[in-house]
Amino acid sequence: MNHDDSTDRSRCLVTGATGYIGGRLVPELLAAGHRVRCLARSPGKLRDHPWSGEAEVVRGDVTDADSVARAMRDVDVAYYLVHSLNSGKGFEDTDRRAARVFGERAKAAGVRRIVYLGGLTPSGVPADRLSPHLRSRAEVGRILLRSGVPTAVLRAAVIIGSGSASFEMLRYLTERLPVMVTPSWVRTRIQPIAVRDVLRLLVGSAGLPEDVNRAFDIGGPDILTYRDMMVRYARVARLPRRLIVSVPVLTPGLSSHWVGLVTPVPASIARPLTESLRHEVVCREHDITRYLPDPPGHPLGFDQAVRLALRRVREARVTTRWSSAAVPGAPSDPLPTDPDWAGGTLYTDRREAVVDAPAHALWRVIEGVGGKNGWYSFPLAWSLRGWLDRLVGGVGLRRGRRDAERLRAGDSLDFWRVEEIERGHLLRLRAEMRLPGLAWLEMCAEPAGSGRSRYRQRALFHPRGLLGHAYWWSVSPFHAVVFGGMARNIARAAARQSPDVTR
Repeated sequence: MNHDDSTDRSRCLVTGATGYIGGRLVPELLAAGHRVRCLARSPGKLRDHPWSGEAEVVRGDVTDADSVARAMRDVDVAYYLVHSLNSGKGFEDTDRRAARVFGERAKAAGVRRIVYLGGLTPSGVPADRLSPHLRSRAEVGRILLRSGVPTAVLRAAVIIGSGSASFEMLRYLTERLPVMVTPSWVRTRIQPIAVRDVLRLLVGSAGLPEDVNRAFDIGGPDILTYRDMMVRYARVARLPRRLIVSVPVLTPGLSSHWVGLVTPVPASIARPLTESLRHEVVCREHDITRYLPDPPGHPLGFDQAVRLALRRVREARVTTRWSSAAVPGAPSDPLPTDPDWAGGTLYTDRREAVVDAPAHALWRVIEGVGGKNGWYSFPLAWSLRGWLDRLVGGVGLRRGRRDAERLRAGDSLDFWRVEEIERGHLLRLRAEMRLPGLAWLEMCAEPAGSGRSRYRQRALFHPRGLLGHAYWWSVSPFHAVVFGGMARNIARAAARQSPDVTR
């Protein structure tokens, strides 16, 4: 993206930097000359990003007033990019409380502007008829506008960009189903916007005049039904024409499970997305251009946005994905071997293998696990576990990888998340599948001398209640096949791929 050299240089606080938009906004702000501080619950998730050395990262949570106050010190512009996609009990209260804390602490710190990315709400629809997700995002915007700090609320509908949840849902529905029986919301009119335009407007909002305190509708030039979007996606992707038949009987709940089974987007995230499509979401104004004029060629049209997103996917240059943020309800407890662990039962499965390849060759295989490369043991068992997870609303195996070769802390990896990576030595994954407990998988590469290495593998499970214990003992008979086979096959793959091994 090109940036205007006249933009004021400010210290910007970015919340949600581990998420899809926040992870892309930080480098754009840095490129525009701003100084950036990120507030993150798990700062380690940001350490492997290309821009991590240029941005300050502080630990904290938007619901914790003290950590927010510390993060706000000397800040000019505060970006609020956090919200819950969870429709579980109490999430609206959490969003409400977090927004109030953020606004109050911004005012106390003398922040001159808040920028919030919210959702585009339908015209004339009472709040009690909106989806909980849209209703909460609208309320967060109102709270920030009343905070006493000049606030710009940018309200977007569907965001089209490589790795966005909306784009992935559209992409997989269209690519995998040549004939679709679809919910009635495919006839709803929508005004999508390219992620490049969202980022451009977020960066530009840092320099809005001090008297601007309002919401802005932002969208691309095309107003389409979801059906139109699928048809046009197919044309841009050069797919055969799709047959789409809509039926009125699919409720939002059924729709979300249908999306969860067909696409990598789990039902827990698909539900708020599909519920938001029940009502028309079209911009009622385009006033943002009074302050931030559209440059030539912008905003991007739908076809161009899809074309750019597909190019990023095919070139494996997806910098952030919808799965960059933690799945609602995912565990965040310490590893059971950490000093601050509370204790309790811990089941462990350990495997070792001596590898006829140097440690760096073994590491290449370890870092390449998952996604299209698979898990090196009993594919049917992994696939079945993934499908069972999808059926109960989990993420399943189909999140895949952000990058085919390299991982970084915080990356999603099928139904795992990279909790720790010591490049060349250790990969620790935390399970985000639905389990009656907490689970981790560690893989290590260690030199063993004479051009050989040692592979160490450890699976850990901390059960929750009687069901957790029953789960471990019910699956333990299969560990020799799944985990034992995994260790043997990773060792063989490393030896097979290593050019240093003489056969």
